[in-house]
Amino acid sequence: MKIKYELLNEDGQARYGNLQTNHGTFETPMFMPVGTLATVKTLAPEELKDINSAIILANTYHLWLRPGADVVAKAGGLHQFMNYDGPILTDSGGFQVFSLVKNKKKDISEEGVHFKSHIDGQSLFLTPELSIEIQNKLDSDIAMSFDECIEYPASYEYTKASTERTLRWAARGKKAHKNKNQSLFGIVQGGAYKDLRRFSAEETVKMNFDGYSIGGTSVGETKDVMYKMIDDAIKYLPKDKPRYLMGVGEPADILEGVERGIDMFDCVLPTRLARHGNAFTNEGKINLKNAQFKEDFEAIDPKCDCYACQHYSKAYIRHLLVAKETLGARLLSIHNIRFLIKLMENIRASIKNGEFQKFKEEFLQRYESKKQ
Repeated sequence: MKIKYELLNEDGQARYGNLQTNHGTFETPMFMPVGTLATVKTLAPEELKDINSAIILANTYHLWLRPGADVVAKAGGLHQFMNYDGPILTDSGGFQVFSLVKNKKKDISEEGVHFKSHIDGQSLFLTPELSIEIQNKLDSDIAMSFDECIEYPASYEYTKASTERTLRWAARGKKAHKNKNQSLFGIVQGGAYKDLRRFSAEETVKMNFDGYSIGGTSVGETKDVMYKMIDDAIKYLPKDKPRYLMGVGEPADILEGVERGIDMFDCVLPTRLARHGNAFTNEGKINLKNAQFKEDFEAIDPKCDCYACQHYSKAYIRHLLVAKETLGARLLSIHNIRFLIKLMENIRASIKNGEFQKFKEEFLQRYESKKQ
């Protein structure tokens, strides 16, 4: 079946709702952990369920190269292949492709994108139709349109041409989409230009996708510019369909996105931070590799209910990190993802109670008080 979104409550522009998928109904706003290669790094599916994860992401480009879309299809689709019985969203591969493109004027054409594999340098060609075909085979609950993630800054002329081409790619991808049980999201581009964001949003909505994403943020712009990109697009998106902000995982940015009406977030940040010894806490991020935690036998965050905080101390996790034991990164990954999911739970409660602004201000006051 296609996903169904139900808006249940609003507090200002912040939205509380339900998202019905093939693998259960989940509350929004939500944070979605990233499982690029059909795995959230270092974590088992059972651990994701324990921390109350709902939708997770997998990456079209990476799975196309390894193990191949046909292999996943033969396994019965991504859910069976990775033994995850919750909903899965696949991105289009666009962001990874464009980070590998050497010469935009030469390698990006109306037909698609020429680039080289990051694994072996093999020449590859990805089109909107092929991106959708791969995602159809992966059989995710939600597929994403193939787009160009525009770098920042970019000229108005290039951004306009790219945005128009992304719209044409979206129409081609929608026509090529054949998986009747899979939903398809359109992606709004337009760079930092107000008129192009509006144009992209309005034209994408005309295609009647199952949901809409705001893309092209977190690509080097300042926070103010990013928030303006959201403002310039979201007002033109329908209220009765989910809104997804791609690649955003900092708590402050999540709160700003929710305030503007975003329902879905994803980012590799929690697991990437964990692999470098960093942890989210209610009083800001900390680096457990620092010497000050060598004899700190308290939990990472006394307010956290995750497995790591319930069973292990900062001193022990620091020891694991310094000794380069994988368990250290695993425990921090569990904590960081649970921290963001718990943040979303509290955000949802505050919207239901009409107290989102109060919650946001109090959280940020604590979170930003002891930056390290």
